[in-house]
Order: sequence, then C-alpha cells, then structure tokens
Amino acid sequence: MGRGKIVIRRIDNSTSRQVTFSKRRSGLLKKAKELAILCDAEVGVMIFSSTGKLYDFASSGKMMGEELSGLTVKELQNLENQLEISLRGVRMKKDQLLMDEIQELNRKGNLIHQENVELYQKVNLICQENMELKKKVYGTKDDNKTNRDSVLTNGLGIGEDLQVPVNLQLSQPQQQHYKEPSGTTKLGRLQLH
Repeated sequence: MGRGKIVIRRIDNSTSRQVTFSKRRSGLLKKAKELAILCDAEVGVMIFSSTGKLYDFASSGKMMGEELSGLTVKELQNLENQLEISLRGVRMKKDQLLMDEIQELNRKGNLIHQENVELYQKVNLICQENMELKKKVYGTKDDNKTNRDSVLTNGLGIGEDLQVPVNLQLSQPQQQHYKEPSGTTKLGRLQLH
C-alpha cells in the first residue's frame, strides 16, 4: 500500500509542524550524508528552525573551515564563494524575517494607538455629557440652591464644583414603612383619613 500525496503548505498545528520538522530534518541530513559518501561529493547543509536554532552537516572539514591544507588558491576561492553565497542567503532570510516582525509590531502599535485615541474621545464625550447633566440638574442660579442641597443630602455627595464627575446609578426604590394612623380605612394601596 503506497502513501498518498500530501499538499505542500504550512502545517497549521504547531505540534504536528514541529514533529514534521524534526523527522524531515533528520531525513534531509541523512540524505546529505549518503550523497557525500556515494558520490564522493562535497555536501554542506544548513537548516534553521522556526525558533532560529541551527542544524548543519558538512561532508568534510572544508565546509567548516577545517582541512584546508593542500588546496590551491582557486579551490579556496571557490569554497569561499560557495560559503559567501550560502551566508548571503541566510542573512537575507534573517533580515526579511526581522523586517516582517517589525512591520507587524508597527501595525499592532498603530492599532493600539488608534484604539487609545477613540477611548480618549469617548471619555471626553462622557465628561461633556456629565457637565450638561449637572447644569440641568443644578442649574446656574442661586434660587435652585435649596433643590441642590436637598439632592446633596440624598447621598449624591456632589459639592459646588461643577468639574467633579457625577456617577449616576439606577437602583430599586427603598420601601418605606409608614405607621398607619388610627381611624383610616385601607382601599388597596390608598388610605383615607
């Protein structure tokens, strides 16, 4: 029974992705070793994981900068060129990843800044509405002083300063216990005296 073909795309599940990376990395390094032995080829492989960890293989010390004695200047230049090309590719990939990360962080920063501006505008609007409500409740004339004082004694605790924010809350009315005067007749909730 043969294996089915799989679609080559990024694996969404991080655990499956890590398992696949580990298995395929081992297989790739094994194939590189086999290629070097079977074909007497100089093989060098560098693999970077998504976390930036380096896995490498070199068929000879030449790729690692060892066993260089006996090489001609031309061979050393070819080796240097191969390593520079590989290093350039690694650096370009690293730079691209860093640039992508910076752009994403800038985008998130801009979204947070925009959200902060919107919240600030909402707070200002609420403050303005509170000021308008205070003006309506307390008025601006002194003849409302008695009404203002009676509201203050009912627990709102707002002083003369109109800049203090008002915290309004809905609450259930408290039941008041009245003593029925003698000689009254109850008609539902009405009392006749």
